[in-house]
Amino acid sequence: MGKTKTSFFCQNCGTAHTQWQGQCNGCKEWNTIVEEVIQKPTQNTPFSAKKRSQTPQLIDTLSTDHEQRIDTQDPELNRVLGGGIVSGAVILLGGEPGIGKSTLLLQLSLALPAKVLYISGEESEKQIKLRAARMQKKPSQCYILTETRTQSILLQLEQQQPELVIIDSIQTLHSDFVESGAGSISQIKTCAAELIAFAKQTNTSIVLVGHITKEGALAGPKILEHMVDTVLQFEGDQNHMYRILRAQKNRFGATAEIGIYQMQPDGLKTVANPSEILLSSHDTNLSGHAVAATIEGIRPLFVEIQALVSSAVYGTPQRNSTGFNSKRLNMLLAVLEKRAGFALGSKDVFINIAGGISIDDAALDLAVVAAILSSHHDIALSKKCAFAAEVGLSGEIRPVAKTEQRIREAAKLGFDSILISKYAQEMAHPKGIKVVSFAKIEEVLHFLFG
Repeated sequence: MGKTKTSFFCQNCGTAHTQWQGQCNGCKEWNTIVEEVIQKPTQNTPFSAKKRSQTPQLIDTLSTDHEQRIDTQDPELNRVLGGGIVSGAVILLGGEPGIGKSTLLLQLSLALPAKVLYISGEESEKQIKLRAARMQKKPSQCYILTETRTQSILLQLEQQQPELVIIDSIQTLHSDFVESGAGSISQIKTCAAELIAFAKQTNTSIVLVGHITKEGALAGPKILEHMVDTVLQFEGDQNHMYRILRAQKNRFGATAEIGIYQMQPDGLKTVANPSEILLSSHDTNLSGHAVAATIEGIRPLFVEIQALVSSAVYGTPQRNSTGFNSKRLNMLLAVLEKRAGFALGSKDVFINIAGGISIDDAALDLAVVAAILSSHHDIALSKKCAFAAEVGLSGEIRPVAKTEQRIREAAKLGFDSILISKYAQEMAHPKGIKVVSFAKIEEVLHFLFG
């Protein structure tokens, strides 16, 4: 056994320090540094996979034509990953407790025709079996293992030789080479490094489930996100039925794509047309409602902006937003007061994006402004009218990217008109929809409210 040594790690960012101190040098947080006892490994590689002898190769001679991907049988997950799981890739999936991470991966394990090894450090075999029975899936090649010791896991991987390995979760694993407890910075780094080395040398795909902190970031060292090939974030509100899967990092595809799911008693169901679900189905027109045309990746998405403007009961007016950037809301209110002459300084303003989703797209600006003024005047806007434009500080209506794609989707969903910027690139409009362009916010207000 080698000599043990002590090191100090920041539990927030993973920065190593030679001694304890109050503030971390990396993230500048206070009282996050703890002492961990580390045992240097004295053994050889814990698995017998032979390393390939590497020699330098000319980049022009390398071929990427035979990139093998595993079809997940899930169109939303395939879209986010860029076409499926690349053989030998290591994927990190994070999300809040109870959001559906384990459900999503168990569905993936049961749907794949390939051999899958599902390793759980949080649930027993019976618990996983009960959850799988609720999904009513056909018999599959999914094997279940409850283990937290990485050396035992790697031994089973050598024997079983699965095409896909799912580990739930990385924070529950521990290695014999490190004496600190499971979930510590040292354990997470060591266990992840062992699994990544196995994946690259044996061309086995691995999916790691990661916990998150109360701030919403992935728990553990930041280097974990750099080590893996893909980082996925599973988002949503447990009080709503919709879940969004985003790629924060993807070495084998784009990071702009999203996948949308609907939580049901028998598992997660993919949503082929989310716009029809996120838009209200009521028949009557209500004030304070406007439809915005946004883009998530290459997918056009229509969401309903809800606004409520009321007299401030207390001295300081409230500015609250759900799913929309609160700082951008304050900017739009200042533009309305300065450029359009609406005194909203004594009004409470509440903004909500229906469906419980969060969107950061400047194209929502015009819809937010229209919803606020609709609630302020108590005049309902047409449900068949959509908005897709950015509002500048001087009150100008600015164009947004992929305007033509937004217009085509609006026509497909049955909208009669869409309001865009006058400075948008000229394009051919589909039949059945009226495209109205504006240069200033005053023109929009006159068009909507006279």
